[in-house]
Amino acid sequence: AGHTDDFPYANGEKGYSNWELSADRANASRRELVAGGLDNGKVLRVVGMAATMRLSDRGPDDAINRRISLLVLNKQAEQAILHENAESQNEPVSVLQQPAAAPPASVPTSPKAEPR
Repeated sequence: AGHTDDFPYANGEKGYSNWELSADRANASRRELVAGGLDNGKVLRVVGMAATMRLSDRGPDDAINRRISLLVLNKQAEQAILHENAESQNEPVSVLQQPAAAPPASVPTSPKAEPR
């Protein structure tokens, strides 16, 4: 999800608002993740939130509100989103094709330290 602060976008009078800016920010992040090797099928949703989800401990105009947020899902949450997407498209859930599961990546580990 892309986010913005409360300041109106400078070109907002031409129809490009913080909504478009935040959606573009989220989609640019998706493109970078895919370019970096993320399987495009792993991305379930890209959204712009404008200034609707400010960080509570900062002011509405704080630069920290100009950010992206990534939500990593477990299988149960993934299924709930796929179900929600199917309902919004008026399609049965079975119509959605699941992306092929990637084999687990090997994670390098450090050797355990020997007690002295």
